[in-house]
Amino acid sequence: MSEIQVGLMLIVALVALVLLGLEVATALFALSFAGIWLMRGDFELASRMLGLSAYSGVQDIVFSSIPLFVLMGMFVAYAGLGKDIFDVAAWVLRKVAGGLGIAVVAANAVFAAVTGISIASAAVFTRVAVPELLKHGYSPQLAVGTVAGSSILGMLIPPSVLFILFGILAEESIGKLFIAGIIPGLLMTAAFSLGIVLMVTRFKGFAGVIAPTADLEHSETWGSASRKIAPVGVLVVLMLGGLYSGVFTATEAGAVGALGALLIAFVKRRLDARTVWQVLRETGLISVSILILLCAANLYSRMLAFSGVPEAISTTLQGAGGGLIGFWFLYILVVVALGCVLDSTSIMLIVVPICIPIAKAFGIDMIQFGVVTVIAVEIGLLTPPLGMSAFTVQSSLEDRSIGLDQIFRGCLPFVAIMGAVLLLCAAIPSLSLMLVR
Repeated sequence: MSEIQVGLMLIVALVALVLLGLEVATALFALSFAGIWLMRGDFELASRMLGLSAYSGVQDIVFSSIPLFVLMGMFVAYAGLGKDIFDVAAWVLRKVAGGLGIAVVAANAVFAAVTGISIASAAVFTRVAVPELLKHGYSPQLAVGTVAGSSILGMLIPPSVLFILFGILAEESIGKLFIAGIIPGLLMTAAFSLGIVLMVTRFKGFAGVIAPTADLEHSETWGSASRKIAPVGVLVVLMLGGLYSGVFTATEAGAVGALGALLIAFVKRRLDARTVWQVLRETGLISVSILILLCAANLYSRMLAFSGVPEAISTTLQGAGGGLIGFWFLYILVVVALGCVLDSTSIMLIVVPICIPIAKAFGIDMIQFGVVTVIAVEIGLLTPPLGMSAFTVQSSLEDRSIGLDQIFRGCLPFVAIMGAVLLLCAAIPSLSLMLVR
């Protein structure tokens, strides 16, 4: 059996084992180790590669950005900034058709800029926004669909854990990836907002009969709104301004953001000893799970390099005559399909190491490739049967009469909008590269 055949067999086995429920890190370590041993016939070499992957997988200082951004997101969530952002957005947009739904999107976009975790956004705004949307006449499916759909902005608008993951796998600048996500993130936000306006004005059977929001008229003043939004604005300007100007690296921005979020939470008196311990514990659990996956992905990349699978696939695609368009079509199709059954991190770790050499062979800029990859992966958060954002919304709902079928149905318009923005970002590189180059 040739090395390429062994590599392809192991990739198929990897997907099968993950689908059967084996932990992704365990599957990556075991199959990559076995693959190197089989291809080189040297158990000692495979053992050395295993040790090297565990060390070199997390030795770079850039890996410290992961726990720092996770810590910042946890402090922001516990500080109650999500509710503050939504209250202000709802008050500002109270006279716009579908304004309350647009407020959820806007609040998610701002919240994304200080958390970078989609699941956190889905959990926070399910509790904060869904009751208000239902109270003002939004149908249950649109109420939960708006929260689940707009939660994906957490992984597109910087900072983003998926951009950090892609940057490590592709050996690209995480700071540049963050900046590259700004325009696609704003485009997605605008597209979601326009979609909500169309749904509440043209498709009332789906959206429900929206009640006036006169009760919000006196819920805020410009002074109270400014006080609520100021801490978030300071964090966003500090981090993104520092990254864009080159004052901070991505890791330093994470440290500054985590410190700023901690201070805000203390000033707002949302932290006590028990809460701080909970934040640190959750940060540790999330960070360790990501970092061990990165060690496993490092060994997986070495196994793929030995097998020659990426080069073989690239040669096959180029010989098939599909060219760049054919590659984009197949890549997006595979990632979106895997998103129906695997989580975002698993997809990145399985697919990206295979496809990076192929994308480079087609002359695709890695920054653009990262943006397209993150959008494609995020679609999987909204599609059955896995749909992590949908399940998060369901588990966070106070109204248990809203079923998972309604959540997925409510997500469909947002999946379609994401698909349109995804195709635009694949077809127009400048959308991703405008602020970077």
